[in-house]
Amino acid sequence: MFDLKDLYQEVIVDHNRSPRNFGKMESPDRTLEGFNPLCGDRLTLYLKMEGEQIDDISFDGSGCAISVASASMMTDAMKGKTAKEAEEIFNNFHELVTTDGSNVDSDKLGKLAALAGVREYPTRVKCATLCWHTLHSALEGEQTAISTE
Repeated sequence: MFDLKDLYQEVIVDHNRSPRNFGKMESPDRTLEGFNPLCGDRLTLYLKMEGEQIDDISFDGSGCAISVASASMMTDAMKGKTAKEAEEIFNNFHELVTTDGSNVDSDKLGKLAALAGVREYPTRVKCATLCWHTLHSALEGEQTAISTE
């Protein structure tokens, strides 16, 4: 029977092998680097904003399969969202991967809910959330690279 762990593994493999929105963006409005010293994950996030809306988003860098897959899925999910909507999704996603997820409506997260399995591997939570913390900081106007440590 196909279960959540199978879905988790399939999603991670797919988005790691073929990351969406991967590559340096021409003329971004905001650029921010993120680094996970524990795992060695490094990424640069690029945003084009149209007012308060994320018009386009991409990333480049290198990292473990979970880090790349999470960034790929996050960039897909954030296109067209307002900063406020992005913050709400960030908070729901963070709760999903750092708690038992019982207070999260996983239907609202869509495909991102497949990453819930990362909470079973506490050392990998920082890999999955690096891109999210980088996005949060970029939307807040931070210009200094962020670290998960």
